[in-house]
Amino acid sequence: MTKLVDVANAADVSISVVSRILNEDPSLRVAAKTRERVLAAAKELRYQPNHAARALRLSKNSAIALLTPDYANAIFSEIARGVEEEADIRNLSVLINRANAVESADGWLRRIVEEGRADGIILQAPDGVTKEGLEKLISGTLPIILINSRDDSKLSHIIFDDAGAVELALEHLFSLGHKKIGFLGGEVSSPTGARRFAGFVSGMKRKKLAVNLEWVTRIGYTGVDGRKAVSQILNHPNHPTAVIVANANAALGALAQIHTLGLRVPEDISLVSIHDIWFADATWPPITAVKMPNYELGKLAIGMLLKQMETGIIEKIILTNPPNQLVVRSSTAKAPIG
Repeated sequence: MTKLVDVANAADVSISVVSRILNEDPSLRVAAKTRERVLAAAKELRYQPNHAARALRLSKNSAIALLTPDYANAIFSEIARGVEEEADIRNLSVLINRANAVESADGWLRRIVEEGRADGIILQAPDGVTKEGLEKLISGTLPIILINSRDDSKLSHIIFDDAGAVELALEHLFSLGHKKIGFLGGEVSSPTGARRFAGFVSGMKRKKLAVNLEWVTRIGYTGVDGRKAVSQILNHPNHPTAVIVANANAALGALAQIHTLGLRVPEDISLVSIHDIWFADATWPPITAVKMPNYELGKLAIGMLLKQMETGIIEKIILTNPPNQLVVRSSTAKAPIG
């Protein structure tokens, strides 16, 4: 199927010029020869306009589907808020569903397609899904934008600056004199977990500090996972003076377990969370966190989906604007002496 980008390449003009000519934009000022060249290229390539994309822009009856492993997650709720508010601005409806495994996601996506309930899909793939599993999941479906998921597929995707978030947390701890730093990460199969661990390794290496693997866990992102991970690390007599927890939910569990073990935060051990959500300011002590642009990612995903539908362009974006932001609270302090 010919896409807008193919016509633009054939006519040697920008995609926006092609779109405005084919949509007979009266405000466009362009040479007659350029207009003729675009129309000739469109005819030769048998270009057919994407009426679904146009309907998405103009009709309240049009909808996009949003699929996530866990919509009860406070992080995803912020992403969803961005999706919903941007969709509302563009007169779109949003269908939201939960699928924490490839099988359940596949079934829901097939129903969406077969019943014609949505014109495009925004998908946060379940942790642990393989590249092959993801390709099977989206085979033959509607235009899709991946969010906060794998970044090695052929699909359009937008991800956080995961490595940069961990490096920002490290810089804060370095400034407080910490050198013995642990990392509580996501599952080994988690794409976000892999990117955040890579940021930890590169940040420590840049400071010429060794990564002590006894202070690294790759268990998961739940509160229970956080409890297990911090217990494992603090079980060593020579434990770190600070830990970075790669997810806010796990950070809450880790903080609770540190108290259970009779240690003090931050006097005995400092703690930084990746992601800042509402309860980070309601714990004791309040948790120092790296705030990531969840809401903005959701808004951008809508624009990317519409652009892909109209132009066929596949985009791969690491969201750095707005940048990650360090929010310093009481869970971090200077490294203990000795």
